[in-house]
Amino acid sequence: MAQENTPLSPVTSKPQKSCPLAKFPNEVRDAHARFLAAADVDALDIVVLAIVRDHQPAQARAATPEALPDSSRLIGDLGFDSLALAEIVFFIEDLYGVSISNQELLNITTVGELRGFVRSKVSAVRLSQKSPAN
Repeated sequence: MAQENTPLSPVTSKPQKSCPLAKFPNEVRDAHARFLAAADVDALDIVVLAIVRDHQPAQARAATPEALPDSSRLIGDLGFDSLALAEIVFFIEDLYGVSISNQELLNITTVGELRGFVRSKVSAVRLSQKSPAN
């Protein structure tokens, strides 16, 4: 059955990819847009912290304060295991087009280290995309 081209059922040439942040609050999606538009690292921090909170095991989330201090250990304080950390990494890689090695992941133990690492990784990718080819 052919799809009609009416205002209620537009025909598109490509299926639209759903936003990976669709389930997140508007403030997180707005922060993501601010970072993409203006490289606002404070906005990037909002997104990273929301991703951490979203992937945090439910039992640990209930016992953790809403604000995540930089000193909070991902494994230990926040209840993550290596699989949950890998899921965070995959999400960030997909969202920002970065690559994070297992060795790099092993060096990240706290929320602050994760925030700083993502800042540097994403900034490096943005700079390489803006640099003219030699």
